[in-house]
Amino acid sequence: MDFAEYQEAATRTKRSYKNKNFGLAVYSMGLAGEAGETVDYLKKVVGHDHDIEMSVVEKELGDVLWYVAALCDELGLDMSNVAQRNVDKLKKRYPEGFSADASRNRAEA
Repeated sequence: MDFAEYQEAATRTKRSYKNKNFGLAVYSMGLAGEAGETVDYLKKVVGHDHDIEMSVVEKELGDVLWYVAALCDELGLDMSNVAQRNVDKLKKRYPEGFSADASRNRAEA
């Protein structure tokens, strides 16, 4: 499945709000909440010595992805374009791949 297919499938379950700004707020808060759930789960793995269950991580990241798709849809953005712009930025920032030295000495991309 590519991003365009995912965005179409995911946003089929998205609620439409009459007030666009309200929708942006709801989907932004949802994204932050799901990212927080992901971080909280991984905090327990790292800080509390819980075993990692990849199915839980996959579920939480899927929820994050759903809210990214919802925000893209609400803003009229194509997730494929968003992903490509990010990859282009990273290639420019780290042309030889990531390294700590390149990170410390990078130019803004």
